[in-house]
Amino acid sequence: MSNQYSDPKLKIFALNSNRPLAEKIAAAVGLELGKCSVKQFSDGEIQVNIEESIRGAHVYIIQSTSNPVNDNLMELLIMIDALKRASAKTINVVMPYYGYARQDRKARSREPITAKLVANMIEKAGANRMVTLDLHASQIQGFFDIPVDHLMGAPLIANYFLENNIKGDDVVVVSPDHGGVTRARKLAEFLKAPIAIIDKRRPRANVAEVMNIIGHVEGKICVLIDDIIDTAGTITLAANALKQAGAKSVYASCTHPVLSGPALERIEASAIERLVVTDSINLPEERKIAKIDEISVGNLMAEAIKRIHENKPVSPLFESKEAFIK
Repeated sequence: MSNQYSDPKLKIFALNSNRPLAEKIAAAVGLELGKCSVKQFSDGEIQVNIEESIRGAHVYIIQSTSNPVNDNLMELLIMIDALKRASAKTINVVMPYYGYARQDRKARSREPITAKLVANMIEKAGANRMVTLDLHASQIQGFFDIPVDHLMGAPLIANYFLENNIKGDDVVVVSPDHGGVTRARKLAEFLKAPIAIIDKRRPRANVAEVMNIIGHVEGKICVLIDDIIDTAGTITLAANALKQAGAKSVYASCTHPVLSGPALERIEASAIERLVVTDSINLPEERKIAKIDEISVGNLMAEAIKRIHENKPVSPLFESKEAFIK
């Protein structure tokens, strides 16, 4: 490996959720992935075996808690315990996609706050630090009593649109709901474009949503941005509403392509021209439909790992893609 990282005490391990991304991160840092095996017994129990010495090492574990969420979370907790018992100096969890992040508050009586429960479990298992990407709600950082480095996908998504000359006054960045306005504003700053907001109202249960668009979209190239696209109901309804309101074309983007249930069919049938996603969640080749363009967060996460390991600031990675795109 040409850009071999010099410190033998830095080690990166991958579990099963997103090995292709882990390989990109390790290559960008200049390391081989650590040797470990993760197997399931016939009854579904998970066995982790670390196959090299990690005594005194600063270990980074790459694991998104995407589908199957509970298996991936349990793999991570067992791996943290194994590293702790094998005398790792620090255990750093690199979680590009934080599962259960949408259960971050009590929206109704007697609901759990599962995002906090997951944070408690990761800490209790023995993690010393969390590195994650575009949490559904940035307040989740406060669920941890260990340092959390919360990276942003906006510079990478912006880079895609800038390279395709989608910027300036012809473009409007659109938030599909009120909760995503801060995210839309960040992308709009990069693209030097105004923003619009879609105001969704459901008059009563099982009655179709009424969409009001706040902002000027007629004759514009609209860029929708969200953190997670799951069943794609919200984003495709928003795209179709923008098209009906006279938008010239509609692009969509998200950091985490959960894409469950009818998502791919909805995207295919919608007004969305291209959907830009990152590889925070591993998307198998057969699910990469023609409308999807994937960009990698490998260099971003590798640069974060190096900066943390070398006690350098991570904040430059929030501002500009130049900080991590070689």
